[in-house]
Amino acid sequence: MLGIIDYGMGNLFSVSKALERLGVPYFISDDKQKLMEADALILPGVGAFKDAMSCLNDTGLSAMIHSYVESGRPLLGICLGMQLLFEESEEHGLTKGLSLLPGKVVRFPGITANEETYKVPHMGWNLLSFQKNGPLTEKVQDGYAYFVHSYYAQTEEDVIIAKSIYDKEVPAVVGKDNVYGMQFHPEKSSKLGMHLLNNFTQLIKKG
Repeated sequence: MLGIIDYGMGNLFSVSKALERLGVPYFISDDKQKLMEADALILPGVGAFKDAMSCLNDTGLSAMIHSYVESGRPLLGICLGMQLLFEESEEHGLTKGLSLLPGKVVRFPGITANEETYKVPHMGWNLLSFQKNGPLTEKVQDGYAYFVHSYYAQTEEDVIIAKSIYDKEVPAVVGKDNVYGMQFHPEKSSKLGMHLLNNFTQLIKKG
């Protein structure tokens, strides 16, 4: 069964409804022991990086997540949940993340190299361009996903599964070993998003 981590800052309703549409059994919990028994975990997130890390650290969920990843089972971070997977973020002052993936989370500057301004946050539909094949991208083609974020990850090329462009190159789907992340909201991204989410749930069976 799939577990959704409840640490007070996730959009639990939309993620859980998406899993219901896929027919995937799940539970929502902040209980570390129960979450450790899940076949896969989803770390959702809406809000500020610093506040989210405080919640995870204060509750001991950060340590639980590290133990879970070390067990080899799949973990998926969504939106802010993906950003938390990286080493640090500059949002509201430099804050250390979970350090499960290499890289730093930085703010869109809101001005191009040609000194033209653009809107921040990055909000709306944008094209995903897939860079590599793997279990998460099985039978998935380039298409549009729904983004809402003011910060993006700067990471190593071999971690990036799919990219999007919003002035800067945005790692939209990332992955290393059993740790995955999606910067957009798959549950709000029509067939493409649901297909990616379903592929993640299939890792339980393949694992």
